[in-house]
Amino acid sequence: MPKTFYLTTAIDYTNGPPHLGHAYEKVLADVIARYHRLKSDAVFFLTGVDQHGQKVQRSAEKVGIAPQQFVDELTTKFTGLWKKLEIEYDGWAATTEPLHKHCVQGMLQRLYEEGQIYKDKQEGYYSIRQEQFLTEKERGPDGEFGPEWGEVEHRVEENYYFRLAQHKDWLLGYLKNHPNCVTPAFRQIELINAVEKLTGDLCISRPKSRLSWGIELPFDREYVNYVWFDALTNYISFIGYDPSKKEFADQPDEFQEKWPALHIIGKDILVPAHGIYWPIMLHALGFPDDQMPSFLVHGWWNVSGAKMSKSLGNVIDPAALTDKYGAEALRYYLVETMILGQDSDFSEEQLVARYNAALANSIGNLLSRTLTMIWKYRGGKIGRIKDDDERLTACRKMIGMEIIGYLEACDGGKNEYASLPAHSVESAAHHTLMASWHANQLIEKTQPYKLAKNEDEAELLDAVLYTLAECLRIIAILLSSILPKAAHGIFDQLNWKMELSGKEERFSLDEAEWGRLPDGHVVGKPTPLFPRIESGLQNQATDSPAR
Repeated sequence: MPKTFYLTTAIDYTNGPPHLGHAYEKVLADVIARYHRLKSDAVFFLTGVDQHGQKVQRSAEKVGIAPQQFVDELTTKFTGLWKKLEIEYDGWAATTEPLHKHCVQGMLQRLYEEGQIYKDKQEGYYSIRQEQFLTEKERGPDGEFGPEWGEVEHRVEENYYFRLAQHKDWLLGYLKNHPNCVTPAFRQIELINAVEKLTGDLCISRPKSRLSWGIELPFDREYVNYVWFDALTNYISFIGYDPSKKEFADQPDEFQEKWPALHIIGKDILVPAHGIYWPIMLHALGFPDDQMPSFLVHGWWNVSGAKMSKSLGNVIDPAALTDKYGAEALRYYLVETMILGQDSDFSEEQLVARYNAALANSIGNLLSRTLTMIWKYRGGKIGRIKDDDERLTACRKMIGMEIIGYLEACDGGKNEYASLPAHSVESAAHHTLMASWHANQLIEKTQPYKLAKNEDEAELLDAVLYTLAECLRIIAILLSSILPKAAHGIFDQLNWKMELSGKEERFSLDEAEWGRLPDGHVVGKPTPLFPRIESGLQNQATDSPAR
């Protein structure tokens, strides 16, 4: 059966509004999804919200509303931001959906019947903030639990446990035999080190007496599922996984055509949730080794080297940034600035500077100059000299082969772009910017305004103007996965493929080859694509402590 490239992001916990890390993860996933569609791959991009849990229940109680209303209001903020940022996902996972509940309960019942889940009593110190029992290794040098755990109390409680430890050797073997499971590679080494230290089983329930906002255990209605079999299993529940089918080969075609997935997650949730709990859960459910997901792990956005924190008052509000500077500015900054796997410092000054330099001054200026010259010197019509014409060879020599060679290498450039790893989005941004830089250099070198004054240079002027227009067409294709709205803007102004205006299928990497614009093609009139940002930065897009 045909395979679909299936990618997901970690579903966002609806106990607070979206922050810059949420925005980066979604933009990264959206760019990767669009990049695969640009290469004509079938793609399914799933994202969503994690809506259950004790923190949600307590937050809803504090404001005096039902948990469902609380999460619905926050979910609206997430979906509203994704719309602003032009995030195009194919599936939406909300863990309160009946489809998800049915799947979770089916998996739990099966594992319980197979002896993978058991009930036991636990006594110890419990962190109310982190909703977990603590062990001696969590104590500080002074023997006390640190402030990161919040209020800690002694507690005795019966709960249900998943037999995690008995799968430790399998997971170690799997990770060592599949070195590309986690990107970047150093994160896989960290994961292996964490698995080697694994001890004990995984608590997967909470008694209803203290947590009612969750999915009931099908074999004990006095308990609800806690986190792991709820939040993590959205990756399979929303694409058709049938928990009643023990053999993977018996799963529905709808599921098998998509799975396995690429999970895009932050570095803080690789260990233990996604890197340990999730593959072991799948293994226990009968997923073979070749059907395990892979992980793309990104770093954190910091401010002046410090992690964003409400207590420090340095949390960046992506919605405010988008309202202030536009989706294109924020998308470009997020993609171009962070090297995948590493942390990056957010700077509003740098956002403005990079937007102005790369988009306004380079690509936007190239578009405006090119179309203005075509209309001024050729009445809006471009003329193409045939590739085998000796006059074109002469023109190329006059233009400078080092410049024209780069621009016309779009067969080679296309292949280079196509061979980029899908996660190297910052390289894709650089690749596109370099094409724009070379095109602007072509204008500086040939000075079309001087060529236009000399009738003997008419053919050279035609060659220059055609080269610039064709380069813009290809830049739009390469740019479309990062800045889809801007890519449509370039095509619109080139008056190219207008019947598909606004539609993603307008762009195809197969068409990023030199010479598609025909002789006599009439371009549109120039309008500012990336207006320079001249505003001051007095209104920083941060959450103040009062908010």
